[in-house]
Amino acid sequence: MKTRFLGSLEVSEIGMGCMGFSHGYGKVPEESYAVQAIQKAYDFGCTFFDTAEGYGKEMFYPGHNEELVGKALAPLRKDVVLATKFHIGTTENRSDMVLYDVIRNHLENSMKRLKTDYIDLYYLHRLNEAVPVEEVAEVMGKLIGEGLIRGWGLSQVSLETLQKAHEVTSVSAVQNIYSMVERDCEKEIFPYCMEQHIGVVPFSPIASGLLSGKVTAETKFEGDDVREYVPQLSKENLAANQPILDVLGEFSKRKNATYAQISLAWMLHKYPNVVPIPGSKNQERILENLGAFNVELTAEDFAELETALDACTIYGHRGYVESEQNSFGNNWAK
Repeated sequence: MKTRFLGSLEVSEIGMGCMGFSHGYGKVPEESYAVQAIQKAYDFGCTFFDTAEGYGKEMFYPGHNEELVGKALAPLRKDVVLATKFHIGTTENRSDMVLYDVIRNHLENSMKRLKTDYIDLYYLHRLNEAVPVEEVAEVMGKLIGEGLIRGWGLSQVSLETLQKAHEVTSVSAVQNIYSMVERDCEKEIFPYCMEQHIGVVPFSPIASGLLSGKVTAETKFEGDDVREYVPQLSKENLAANQPILDVLGEFSKRKNATYAQISLAWMLHKYPNVVPIPGSKNQERILENLGAFNVELTAEDFAELETALDACTIYGHRGYVESEQNSFGNNWAK
């Protein structure tokens, strides 16, 4: 698999979102299966793995996902790029809070669970509106200087917030929702990131399964499966969004690729600084998604695909939520 850069971090052009092994998509697999899936992804060419301190087993075991990823990648640590995320909770924001100490504590706990003494890419998972992002950026700069992190990023942020942070300490990557049906980032985030050499790491690049063509009105979401709350996956919107799947179906036949692979190949072709992190708890699906790097779109293919997508109306737009106070459902889960 080819590589791309998130700031100065070189990663495989498609990464792996690991959240589903702990929560968010119903019943989680056995640990041995999850560890094997992560290692198979590496053997396939993936070197970029995404987790977070908040990805807990069925939401009741914070840190579970980091422990799982740490176990899977400990033997491969020097050959992979690890990304994790932290959040400053409202209870931590006291008048006597020393921000460096708070963030350092989160970082040390994550490193312990991930079995490493440094983190490659450390994200602020969501804004705490009471903590200026410039102050967070200043702490990140110190942690980079101390060698505890190699780069830092922001998740689900506006251009204004990104600019404030980047002016203090250079941001390596932005992790926002982005896919064929969630294209808000194209307006401001991508142009700025291209100009500033910042990577964009789309989560939910297959729109929670919508763009795989495998989710139907009969699909049942059980347990803590956040897809139950994704508006694009309601029965009404699944039917209304069928024209997008028809477009993918046509290109799928033409390129002998899956719908999901076409959707990933589209964004890889469109932006040189994009590194999607499709997530799945199914080994076969994980390798299928990573295989999108083999799908080549010509300039003519891409132009035709863009024209067809522009003609489609999106039903069930999700958008982004920047802060904890304004987040809910699937957007906060990721």
